[in-house]
Amino acid sequence: MTNARTGEAIDTIYWIEGRYVRDALREINFFFRDWRRNEVKQIDNRTVDIIAATHNLVDASEPFLLLSGYRSPATNQMLRRRSGGVAKNSLHLKGQAADLRLSSRTPRQVARAAAACRAGGVGKYSRSNFTHVDCGTVRAWGS
Repeated sequence: MTNARTGEAIDTIYWIEGRYVRDALREINFFFRDWRRNEVKQIDNRTVDIIAATHNLVDASEPFLLLSGYRSPATNQMLRRRSGGVAKNSLHLKGQAADLRLSSRTPRQVARAAAACRAGGVGKYSRSNFTHVDCGTVRAWGS
């Protein structure tokens, strides 16, 4: 995965023999940080699992581009002022959501794969060319 804002890349194994790898999860937490405020929050493992499963299902060779992971309350509020599509109580605030892009797949293709996981919310943002995934209740939206 590559962070769209910082240019950082991460290719880490976070699960081995039925256990999460603690150091890899710390690396993921830092990678998903709110880059505007440089704040780190623990990312819910379920979100990471959904992202990994989605990537396997779309069978892409390139990594996801992470557009947004964790958002601090200040960042989320700023984004809400700029756009009507940002939820007040976004799961990004809890480290439970990610906005992703794959250059070789459409948001529809990524959303279809994420929805097949039946593990959380999936938002399709075709105009902005990204897909939202989270580990909240199973639901879908967007066009």
